[in-house]
Amino acid sequence: MTSLPVPAFSETLTVLCLVLILLVPLAGAGLSLINTGLGRSRSAAHSMMASLMVIATAAVVYFVCGFSWQGFVGRPAHFLAIGHAGWNWLAAEPFFMRGLQFDGSPASLAVLLQLFSVGLAGLIPLGAGADRWRLGASCASTALLAGWTYPLFAHWVWGGGWLAQLGTSYGLGSGFVDVGGSSTIQGVGGLTALSIAWIVGPRRGKYPANGMPAAIPAHNAVFVLFGCLLGLVGWLGLNSAGALLFAGVGVERVVLTAVNTVLAAASAGLTAAIITRLRFGKPDASLTANGWIGGLVASSAGCAFIKPAAAIIVGIVAGALVIFAIEWLEFELKVDDPGGAISVHALGGVWGIFAVGLFARLPRGSAGQLLAQIVGIATLIGFVLPTTYGLNWLLNRFFPQRVAVDGEGQGMDLHELGADAYPEFVTHTEEFIQR
Repeated sequence: MTSLPVPAFSETLTVLCLVLILLVPLAGAGLSLINTGLGRSRSAAHSMMASLMVIATAAVVYFVCGFSWQGFVGRPAHFLAIGHAGWNWLAAEPFFMRGLQFDGSPASLAVLLQLFSVGLAGLIPLGAGADRWRLGASCASTALLAGWTYPLFAHWVWGGGWLAQLGTSYGLGSGFVDVGGSSTIQGVGGLTALSIAWIVGPRRGKYPANGMPAAIPAHNAVFVLFGCLLGLVGWLGLNSAGALLFAGVGVERVVLTAVNTVLAAASAGLTAAIITRLRFGKPDASLTANGWIGGLVASSAGCAFIKPAAAIIVGIVAGALVIFAIEWLEFELKVDDPGGAISVHALGGVWGIFAVGLFARLPRGSAGQLLAQIVGIATLIGFVLPTTYGLNWLLNRFFPQRVAVDGEGQGMDLHELGADAYPEFVTHTEEFIQR
């Protein structure tokens, strides 16, 4: 059985969509710089190397089997009959993308977008595992994400799966709506980041005997802030291409999508700067950057269907949520997340999904839409989180994910790559760590 096919694109629409998709790697470059800048200087080259290898691993594994599980609307899929409804739960595509025509069709454009998107999802856990997550282990974990966790959930949302069909099957609005990946990319990546942070544990010296977490400052704020600018450009492509391919909107909605993306990021960044200024006396660059990215993350879900004023509200809430969530995770739950990946991508993504039910104006109306979004959030937390944690826990049994103690003390650059990122500078100071 198959879902209804997506109409063919005109030549103009195909070119526009392709250009937008080719902007998406800039989001990956931005996240890579943010993760690197928020980590320690003695792990900077390792962080960038890991980003490159994670993107490569995700693309190859997705080519081998990821698309086989995700598929695209209108293509073959496996259904489960429960009651009077058929639950589309898994695509039925051959491995190695055999049979897919790379001819500019919506399906082929979606595949190109997904090769970049799954890499973005794989980059997110690098921020949570910074300074102690082994290069080989991060690639192995990414293979699990790209080969199963990501494509399975993405099929449910973007491949005509059961979450997308909640509207037709159960009358819940337009079904679960996620235009640009607040759930599929950000939520899945953020929950994987939480799993990695739990499994590898905090950095050495982060939680000394007195119980108060030590402040391990970001080593390069310029990287972090420049990453925000790259991220904005990449997200404009990601959200706009997602609107065309997965939300079924016309080209006229691309402008609204871009406006909402910019406004959500801007309002989130301003909110984070104001909150840190009020709390600490001066605005904090790294937290402001996290707020900015949190606004981009939250914008993705409903960017094509909300008004600009609502996008500002989405950004304000995302910016505030990220700031307080980072503190809550660090101080209350003792979760060491150097890049703020869990707060930015998991919680920011969940808020963006929820906001669709509050603010979106959808073609089929809003009756039941909030419930559809809540079902999607529950699926993320109740299925994706245990799945990604369980897979990485098993991986850790056979292939330990955390670097040895001496390797962490020496620095990931020297220990795993054999050379420092900054060989002419002293980068191994420990004066801010208490034991």
